[in-house]
Amino acid sequence: MEEPLWIPSEDRISKSNLTSFTRYVEKLINRKIASYQELHDWSVTDIKEFWKSIWVISGIIHSKPYDKILSGKDMFGAKWFEGAELNFAENLLRYRDDHMALISARENSPTIKLTYSELYKYVASLAASLKELGIRKGDRVAGFVNNIPETVVAMLAATSIGALWSSCSPDFGHKGVLDRFGQIQPKILFAIETYYYNGKLIDCSEKVEAIRESIPSIEKVILIKRFNGFNGKTSADITSAKISNSLFYNDLLLNNSSEIKFEQVPFDHPVYIMYSSGTTGTPKCIVHSGGGTLLQHFKELSLHTNLNRDDVITYYTTCGWMMWNWLVSSLSVGASIFLYDGNPVYPNINTLWNSIEKERISIFGTSPKFLTMIQKTGLIPGDQFDLSSLKTILSTGSPLSIENFKWVYGNVKSDLQLSSISGGTDIVSCFMLGNPNLPVYAGEIQSKGLGMSVKAFNEKGESVTKEKGELVCTEPFPSMPVYFWNDPDGKKYFSAYFDHYPGVWRHGDYIKITEHGGIIVYGRSDATLNPGGVRIGTAEIYRIVEAMDDITDSLVIGQNWKNDVRIILFVVLKNNKVLSDKVIEKIKNNIRTNATPRHVPSKIFQIQDVPRTISGKKVELAVTRIIHREHVDNRDALANPDSLEQFQKLVPYLSQ
Repeated sequence: MEEPLWIPSEDRISKSNLTSFTRYVEKLINRKIASYQELHDWSVTDIKEFWKSIWVISGIIHSKPYDKILSGKDMFGAKWFEGAELNFAENLLRYRDDHMALISARENSPTIKLTYSELYKYVASLAASLKELGIRKGDRVAGFVNNIPETVVAMLAATSIGALWSSCSPDFGHKGVLDRFGQIQPKILFAIETYYYNGKLIDCSEKVEAIRESIPSIEKVILIKRFNGFNGKTSADITSAKISNSLFYNDLLLNNSSEIKFEQVPFDHPVYIMYSSGTTGTPKCIVHSGGGTLLQHFKELSLHTNLNRDDVITYYTTCGWMMWNWLVSSLSVGASIFLYDGNPVYPNINTLWNSIEKERISIFGTSPKFLTMIQKTGLIPGDQFDLSSLKTILSTGSPLSIENFKWVYGNVKSDLQLSSISGGTDIVSCFMLGNPNLPVYAGEIQSKGLGMSVKAFNEKGESVTKEKGELVCTEPFPSMPVYFWNDPDGKKYFSAYFDHYPGVWRHGDYIKITEHGGIIVYGRSDATLNPGGVRIGTAEIYRIVEAMDDITDSLVIGQNWKNDVRIILFVVLKNNKVLSDKVIEKIKNNIRTNATPRHVPSKIFQIQDVPRTISGKKVELAVTRIIHREHVDNRDALANPDSLEQFQKLVPYLSQ
């Protein structure tokens, strides 16, 4: 059996929140729990008692208790904590002291810091102004915004009233924004005027005006200046707005309101509207409840991430990705959140590592792409920066490769918890994630989430271990969507997750549950390759190819060919080198040696850029459609839609 890369010390285990929770459960059920596996088994068999325990230990603030923990005959239609009333923002603003709440860094601007008491004050002012503008419970408030404190304050102000918050980042195209906000008809739009990215000032004024004109429901646009620092400037002190029917954000903070009247709503009252990627059609509007989000995020942050008040946590994310929502829930634990807005390697590759050192960040969230990029520059962060505060690295967006794991432990820090995590917008949380009490094995996610009945189903719909299968969840959990927007009969919701296995959530990932109880993710099951009828996860090829020095990025798809499927690989070469026969042969040999002959691509092409969603995920299905001469809808859902043109040009060469 392979050796773990990291084993938590006995001291670390004894002091973890997960250990405290285990002791709590032992008293609850009056028996000893010998392992995490045993704790997890209890959490998915006595589901009601488990989620009741999370309700208790989270100290969830509520005005009315629940009558029933769970009702419903199966997963679809399950109801949680009926009768309870609470407010999402009230739970995130439970701390009102001088402890640091938000630390904000952005390109070409000084750092802003807000304490919990200051955060509460600004939310109180903004909430009062939103009420004056007519915002009420159930209204939609949208944000075309960056990862900055103004966005956090706006979300909290809206949800304190019982309004629904929905956001996307300003790098979305005009059509991409309309495909999202146009469906939910927001009453208010918060919008950034300008921002910096990679040293370039980007003016959003024309785009914001076009959005306002295209969505009739928008009554007011609240403009956020690129940098105001909550300094109390009014619209008279700064340039006049270019946007019709707009107000300046800071003008809404000038009232004397100092207390918030938190609107009490049912446990399953909507708090967030999020969106599917939209790469294969109009994005689905996924509605999440305040209560379910609170309980699930508390469980993941406190128990699985071991987050405490003295931690500084960050995740490199935009407001168009669910990791922003997940990160902001750290306020419920009372930790300090570091928000970064801009290019993570501008003005150089040291940027985020400098931030870890300067701000004493203890939990650093990133992606495999970022770690691979840093690795290929030759930078050794552990030698160049003081990373003594860093205790956990989180990674998501795509599977973290064995090479990524080994590089982190060899070059960043040997004593830290490296947590690959996986879930999605669909559940605004994770199915599988880190565990402070368990070893870390290369290439594996440490554990199934507590209360998440995760299994791998083979093609017969049987639960299997130590072999690849479909990721499913067989029991309900509180952060399932409450519904899809504009889906009154639930047909879209049902077909998205429940029409494959009766009564079982099918997530769409291809996984293997290991002998350690960990999980390996092989990529999206709808992008799984099937040469000769053998299922191959795309991540199996990415892991090998992207470990090569010559290659900075890659994309692999399956092409229907002569009553079979052949593998086509596209690669981005370092420093714009030209793909030679020698490099092609090297790629094929590496894949053949480290995988199997079936993994070897039939054709390899050089490209300049891999198409990705706004949240950074590779877009395999759109490229698959192009090479099969099918139409690709919704290109605005991509961060780099122009990248698809290079595949159009390669279609003739893929007919040979």
